[in-house]
Amino acid sequence: MVEFRNVSKQYDNGTKALQNVNLRIDKGEFVFIVGSSGAGKSTLIKLMLREEKPTSGEVIVNGFRLNRLKRRQVPRFRRTLGVVFQDFRLIPYMSAYDNVAFAMRVTNVSAKDIRHRVPYVLGLVGLASKAKIIPEKLSGGEQQRVALARALANNPDLIIADEPTGNIDPELSYEIVSLLYEINKCGTTIVIVTHERELVEKFHNRVITVENGAIVGDTGEVWDERQ
Repeated sequence: MVEFRNVSKQYDNGTKALQNVNLRIDKGEFVFIVGSSGAGKSTLIKLMLREEKPTSGEVIVNGFRLNRLKRRQVPRFRRTLGVVFQDFRLIPYMSAYDNVAFAMRVTNVSAKDIRHRVPYVLGLVGLASKAKIIPEKLSGGEQQRVALARALANNPDLIIADEPTGNIDPELSYEIVSLLYEINKCGTTIVIVTHERELVEKFHNRVITVENGAIVGDTGEVWDERQ
């Protein structure tokens, strides 16, 4: 699903964000990418989403060789992903239903399929009763669940969650990750980028640790603070 081959990224200001990263995430995995602020996590995500290109090396996601991807091909590639952001990125004047439906409309899904799919994914995240409510009337945790439903809208093979619990109460963080865990059981590959050590320790999944632009740990065990 995701492969980095000898990837380095240096920005125009001279910052070396990633250095010779090699990484493979297979179909159906549930993976945490952890590291402190400035470690290189955000650059990894930007490369996976094709928001940036590597300075050297190759990035492959969902079968797309992102280095060679032409601008007009980027939207088609991104339709194969579901993305959950820390700041939700919901359209404020649209209801929960319409925020999810919009993600399907822009990919030319039929109105009939939208009417069937949207209530289903809102139900999956426990928001069937909040379909008509706009974001500002929802709690932070509910807004993040709308964002998760939106990521699920087009039934992607891969969901990338970038600090998905960063703007919600700590007690809700476990709930959001548990939802992603249940989605993973259905075969969806999940990649969660986070700095929340306590949260990662609650789940027995593969953990990739990034430090100073390099992968310094990669284990299927619980993240260990001593690494």
